[in-house]
Amino acid sequence: MWIYRKRKAINSLMNRRALREQVFKLLFRVEFNSPEDMQEQCRLFMEHDEVAMEEADMTHISEKYEAIADKLPEIDHMINERVEGWHTSRMGKVDLTIIRLALYEMKYDDRIPEGVAINEAVELAKKFGQDASPGFVNGILARFTA
Repeated sequence: MWIYRKRKAINSLMNRRALREQVFKLLFRVEFNSPEDMQEQCRLFMEHDEVAMEEADMTHISEKYEAIADKLPEIDHMINERVEGWHTSRMGKVDLTIIRLALYEMKYDDRIPEGVAINEAVELAKKFGQDASPGFVNGILARFTA
């Protein structure tokens, strides 16, 4: 098993945090494009030269994006049902995208511990959100912890 992990790490230029950031950037496009346009957006995203990506990285990003996109109605329903005083339609697009990504990891991805998903979401909020984003994201996600 160690050999497999080592080989996989060699084939991937990006660490988990960098991969998550790329998934976030692709998922963010959902807010500005129709579902029909997202296939083309994914293609354009993968062709963008901002970050060097190996085939394994592109596959991971694409597969995770698609898995999250398939669950967006359920994720948004969870948010709207559990969070009082806020609705997904009123949330900032950056914060909402980060929350969606984290909730997917918390509820549907058994490989990622809940605490890691929350911590990584807060880090994304620090990097891409506004001053209040880290606290807002953390507060929303805290409502979903076991």
